[in-house]
Amino acid sequence: MITLTVLYGTPDDVEKFDEYYDGTHIPLARAVPGLEDAKVTRFLPGPDGSAPEFHLMAQLFFADAEAMGAAMSTDEGRALAADGANLGITPTMLVGSTE
Repeated sequence: MITLTVLYGTPDDVEKFDEYYDGTHIPLARAVPGLEDAKVTRFLPGPDGSAPEFHLMAQLFFADAEAMGAAMSTDEGRALAADGANLGITPTMLVGSTE
């Protein structure tokens, strides 16, 4: 399985970001053909109370690299990628093999 992990720093307006992310961006992600699962993690302060380095992590799961490439080449995949600009944050993206 291949996982696309997307990490977002803390936005200036957390409430506005979360509302848009949950109401628009995640539904676009879930509409991508070939997506096997999608998970969102919102980070909390560390055990010592320190602020987290990132606000949110999204993980998109695909059967393999070819499936991910095919999925992101669909109209839905392109719409998801284009919508990223509406979030106002440049994320860190990582692709990895998940066992």
